[in-house]
Amino acid sequence: MRIFARIPAIAALLIAMTMVTSLGHAQVAASAEAQQAMLASPDPKLAANKKLVYDMYRHIVQGGHADLVERFFTPEYIQHNPNVASGRDALAVFLRGSRPARPISPIITLPIIRIVAEGDYVLVMSERPMKDEAGKPYATSWFDVYRIENGLIAEHWDPALKSAAMLKFDPNEMGK
Repeated sequence: MRIFARIPAIAALLIAMTMVTSLGHAQVAASAEAQQAMLASPDPKLAANKKLVYDMYRHIVQGGHADLVERFFTPEYIQHNPNVASGRDALAVFLRGSRPARPISPIITLPIIRIVAEGDYVLVMSERPMKDEAGKPYATSWFDVYRIENGLIAEHWDPALKSAAMLKFDPNEMGK
């Protein structure tokens, strides 16, 4: 029943994404200035939620610092990716098995397109370089939605499909 209460907020984030991106190839925010502009909001709570997710990306997703999960996630963290178990400790185990710890960058070096916040939800849209069956490169979009609770990430959704390869997936190695 709780999931149905979240659908309107998630739908609002997806609608907002369609309003802020143009058709065709999306613009990746590579510069520090462009990324900082994405974090701006007249609502301090929304700005704080976006900054939390942004910093989590730098330290956890990109940096691979499993030792910092307590700084960003609730102990009861709910994971909707079918390849990763729920719980902050389970997330740390996944991180240790999927990517090395790297220096923490002042910006997100992954191809981020947009960060949008609505209520307790933050949506991150990124470009994902892929290769088709013939090995020809192409770019697609990836979406991650986070629910924030008391200043920490409490829940996560993404479009990942169940796959053994995802257990070792490191987004920092895409397109390389």
